[in-house]
Amino acid sequence: MASHKGKFDHLPLANKGPLKVPLHGRVLLDNPFYNKGTCFTTQERLDFGLKGLLPTNIQTLDEQVTRAYQQYCNQPDDLSKNTFMTSMAEQNTVLYYRLIQDHLREMFSVIYTPTEGDAIENYSRIFRRPDGCFLSIKHPDEVEERLSKFIREDDPEGGVDYIVVSDGEEILGIGDQGVGGILISVAKLALMTICGGLHPDRTLPVVLDTGTDNEKLLNDDLYLGHRFRRVRGQKYDEFCDKFVRTAKTLYPKAYVHFEDFGLPNARRLLDKYRGEFTVFNDDIQGTGCVTLAAIMAGLHINGVKMTDLRVVVFGAGTAGCGIAEQVQAAIATQSEKNKEDAANQIWCVDKPGLLLDNMVDTLSVAQKPFARKASEWQGKDTKSLESIIAEVKPHVLVGTSTVPGAFTKDAVKEMAKHVERPIILPLSNPTRLHEAKPEDLIQWTDGRALVATGSPFPPVNHNGKEIEVAECNNSVCFPGIGLGGVLCRTKLLSDKMLVAAVTALAKQAPAMHHPEKALVPGVEQARPVSVKIAMAVIRCAVEEGLAQEVDIPVDSDEELQEWVEAQMWDPVYRPYVRA
Repeated sequence: MASHKGKFDHLPLANKGPLKVPLHGRVLLDNPFYNKGTCFTTQERLDFGLKGLLPTNIQTLDEQVTRAYQQYCNQPDDLSKNTFMTSMAEQNTVLYYRLIQDHLREMFSVIYTPTEGDAIENYSRIFRRPDGCFLSIKHPDEVEERLSKFIREDDPEGGVDYIVVSDGEEILGIGDQGVGGILISVAKLALMTICGGLHPDRTLPVVLDTGTDNEKLLNDDLYLGHRFRRVRGQKYDEFCDKFVRTAKTLYPKAYVHFEDFGLPNARRLLDKYRGEFTVFNDDIQGTGCVTLAAIMAGLHINGVKMTDLRVVVFGAGTAGCGIAEQVQAAIATQSEKNKEDAANQIWCVDKPGLLLDNMVDTLSVAQKPFARKASEWQGKDTKSLESIIAEVKPHVLVGTSTVPGAFTKDAVKEMAKHVERPIILPLSNPTRLHEAKPEDLIQWTDGRALVATGSPFPPVNHNGKEIEVAECNNSVCFPGIGLGGVLCRTKLLSDKMLVAAVTALAKQAPAMHHPEKALVPGVEQARPVSVKIAMAVIRCAVEEGLAQEVDIPVDSDEELQEWVEAQMWDPVYRPYVRA
């Protein structure tokens, strides 16, 4: 971001000018947010009692990054690199984020999925120092005391803008990891700072320790969480409610992000609180938003209108239903149809086959709105994906099933019979669980398929053309939504705000300018893309009367962008003065 003096540098979140530092001597060096290491100037070493505590040579941040990157490259494997980065985060906040920012594409899979999953699985064994807030279901009376330890006394709103909370039940495709879920909260907040410019000292990772059903952890003497089976039912609900309401009391304008809750609870908790507080679930809404953005970019190429869209979602779990809901909201918003009519353009398929209204006893709350009338499918094959495609003739096929190879050659060819440029999105993670390989999809459709995946894939060469394969990575979406929500202090996160975010993301897709390019921007573009998404979210919040911040310059694109960028945190060393 630009470092010149701007008209919004006076804002409380503007990351400019001298920083008042209340610490001194070794205590200052032990604080990762304030520690500059070898970059403290001669005057700062004198003012803060650092003489004799640092090597003589004063370095630049660039020199620190070079040394740290060499150390990173010398680690023997990805888990060791992940551990190295955790250690760096505990020592020097600015250097940690600057190193990632300079090498984001290379480091993304190390600081997040899949390597972060390995770190979470080994949490109790590689544990060195705690990070975040640990809440115990055995001590619900202590929720306020524990959460209040992070209050900043100098801030009337508590000093926390963004909270990520997990109960660790469904982590990154590796299942129940109990108290290790704290690391997914930490990792998501790191992405909020890297990709969305959120101030790292104004975020709070939380884990709800409600037990675990993971036998390995239950039998592990080193496991750091409660060694009893997960508590469910009323006691669980009361504990979650205590957390949400206490968090919003202590930090009244904080944005609460639910992460990796189990299937029985994720949708329920989101629905329970989204009409009352600013809450977000990335597994449901983030996945839905980034997938819808890919679909919108595909529609720009194939010329199909959102109002006419037909979508088959194969795999109707948390992610699949989240995608269906975002598509439904977009159709309703753009066509002025009601939600029931919009749902009629979406067909969801799960283990029993096409979801039908006569399955009412087995359908989840999220699945019920998308169940088709059984009477309309009387005598038709509702089990075979190929048969369903032949009947529906979808423009879009989404895979969130974790069934490898589910998008067969025959099914894909059937789809391509009816649609000139089929949009096919095999999103299951990891790569071995993909419903189809991008090169197969492009070959089977003679280069006509528009493809985005859930994991990174190299470009596909077809008839002398190089076709980019987009990765539907939530990290190009949820940070911008969160940034916009935080900056305008929105009361709620509405469907219209999410559709505005998706539209802004789709406009940034390389495919909007060239049909052989990716349907979604790459993660290395996440920061500038987050600015555009935040602007769209803020504008929508103002229009809906949900923004609590005043004097937001929404009438000018240029001013609004400057207003957003001025409040994004940059990993740079500011000059220090004694507090």
